[in-house]
Amino acid sequence: MPLTELTTPLGPKRAAHLLHRATFGPTKDQIDLYATYTPAQAVNQLFGQTLPDPVLPIDPETGTEWVLTGTTDANSGDSDLQEFFKGWLIGQMLSTGIDPNLSLAYSARERVVFFIHTVLTTIQSKVDNSRSLYFQNQLFRQFALDKTLVTTVNFKELTKKICVDNAMLRLLDGNLNVKGSPNENYARELHELYTIGRGLEGTLPPVTDPGDYFLFKELDVQEAAKVLSGWDIDTTFSNIDPDTNLPRGKVRGSVTNASSHDNTAKQFSERFGNITIQPDPLLLNGTSATEESALDEISQLIESIYAQSETAKNICRRIYRYFVYHSIDTTLNDSVIEDMATTFTSSGYKLQPVLEELFKSTHFYEAAAGADDDNFGGIIKSPLDLMIGTHRFYQVQLPDPVTAATEFYEKTNDMTRTISKMGMNFYEPFDVAGYDAYHQFPIYHRSWISTNYLTERYQFIRTLIDQPMPGEGVDIVTFVQNNFSNAIASDARLLIIELAKYLLPVNDNLTFDPAADDSSGLTAERMNYFLTAFLKSPQIDTDPEGSWTFRWNNPVDMEVVTNQLKSLFNAMMQSPEYQLF
Repeated sequence: MPLTELTTPLGPKRAAHLLHRATFGPTKDQIDLYATYTPAQAVNQLFGQTLPDPVLPIDPETGTEWVLTGTTDANSGDSDLQEFFKGWLIGQMLSTGIDPNLSLAYSARERVVFFIHTVLTTIQSKVDNSRSLYFQNQLFRQFALDKTLVTTVNFKELTKKICVDNAMLRLLDGNLNVKGSPNENYARELHELYTIGRGLEGTLPPVTDPGDYFLFKELDVQEAAKVLSGWDIDTTFSNIDPDTNLPRGKVRGSVTNASSHDNTAKQFSERFGNITIQPDPLLLNGTSATEESALDEISQLIESIYAQSETAKNICRRIYRYFVYHSIDTTLNDSVIEDMATTFTSSGYKLQPVLEELFKSTHFYEAAAGADDDNFGGIIKSPLDLMIGTHRFYQVQLPDPVTAATEFYEKTNDMTRTISKMGMNFYEPFDVAGYDAYHQFPIYHRSWISTNYLTERYQFIRTLIDQPMPGEGVDIVTFVQNNFSNAIASDARLLIIELAKYLLPVNDNLTFDPAADDSSGLTAERMNYFLTAFLKSPQIDTDPEGSWTFRWNNPVDMEVVTNQLKSLFNAMMQSPEYQLF
C-alpha cells in the first residue's frame, strides 16, 4: 500500500515539516517537542484534542459582537464589519488567546477550515455581508474535524449544507434560480469545481462532443439547476438549520409552499446512470413543493454525485495539492490518491481520517524510501502562510481582540494589506474557482511568486526584523537568548546551523566546507553566504568569528550585536529557501 505508516520518532526536520503543513506554523519549542513523537503520537495531539469554539468577533464601535444578535444604527458600517471579520479570522489562525497547550491543535483545525474555504470558496465583494461570511466560516469549522456538535460530520453533508448557505447562494446566484427561469451558475460549479470535477488535469482527452465534460454532461448541469431552484438569501438570518444551528437560506414562498422550486422530475444523463430525481410525495403539501421536499431533492442530488468514484478522487486530489504537493501524475493518482479516496469513502466522506492517514505516512515525509526528490520544501508558502507562520514562530503578540478591539483590527488590517501586496487578496480570489495556487493547472503554487511579489515578501521580513518601535516586530537578541544555549549562540557557525533547522525546510548535513558538501539541498556556498551576511559588520574586525563570540559573551556593545543578528536573520529569511515549506 502506498500510504504505509512511518513509526519512528519524527526528529526536528520531519516535525517541522508536519507542523508547517498541518497547522499555520510552530514555534521552535513546539518543533522540539514534536520531534520526540512518532507520527501517530503527533497526529493524536493535533487532531485528538477537544477544542473551544472561537470567541465571537467584536465591533469596536459598540464593544459587543454583532454576528449573532445582528446590527443596529450604533454598529459600524458593514464594509468595516467585513474587515473586522477577516481580522478576527487572522486571529483564529494565530490562535490568539488560546491556551498554549491547545495552540497547535487549534491551528490545525483552522488550517482545515481554510482548506475548505479554498475549495468551497467565496468572494467578499460579491457576498458583501459580514454575517454571511461569518456563518459560512462557522459552517466550515463545524465540518472540519470529527469533534464537533454536528452529528454527521463529513464533506458530503457539508456539500448539502453549502447548497443553501447564504454566502454561496449570493456568490453563484442561487437566489436568482427559480422555476421556469433556471440559473445554472451554482449547478455548474458544484459539478466542475466542488465535487466530481473533470478528471485528472493534464490527462484529459480533447472534447469531441459539445456538452460532454467526461464525468458529467450539460444535461446534468441543467437538471441539477432545477433541483437547486427556489431558494433565496435570508437577510434576517432567522432560518436556522436544525443540524448545525446556523442560519441558512430560505425557500421562496413559504415553508409549506416553496412556490419557486421546480417540482417536476429531473432526468440525468447516463453519466449518472440516467437517474431521476423527483420530490418525495410524502414531503409534499398536496402537489406543492415544501422546504422539506426541496431539501430532500438536494440531498438526492449530492448523494448521486458522491456515488461516483471520481468525486472522492477529485476531493482527495485537492487535499493532496494543498497539504503535500501540486504535481499528480497517473501513477500517483492510481496509488496514493486511490488510497486516500478509499479512506475518504469508507469513513463516510470525512476529512479527518484522510488527513490523519496522510500525516502518518512515509509518503508525506519522504515520498518514497531513499528518494532524492522528497516532499520537504516542495510548496511555496502562500502570503498568508508566510505572514501567519512567521508571526507564530516568533510568537509576535497582537492586541487583545476583545479588550483592545480597535488596536487589534488596526494590526490585522495592516497584515491583510501586506498579504495583498504579496499577491493574495484575502477572501477576494480572482474568480469562483478560488485562489489560483490551489487549482490552476499547471502552475499551481508558483503563481505566488513574481518579481514584485518576491520584493514585497522580503520587505515584510525586513520590516518585522528591523522594526524600531518597542513592542513591534521581533526582538532578535531576546529570541536568540531564549531559544539557544550560550555555546550555540556565541558560535557563529553553530548558530546558523541551528537556525537553519527551524527556518529552512531542507537542512541535512549542513557544512561550510565545500569539500565536504553533498546533495542535501543547502550548499556550503549558501551557508557561507549567511555567514558573510552575519559577520560583515563591523568591517574593522580582523577575526569576525572570534569577535562575535567575544561580543556575545561580553555584552557591552549590544547595538553591534543586534545589528549583526538582524543581518543574519534578514539574510536567512529574505532567501528563496524561506519561501518554501
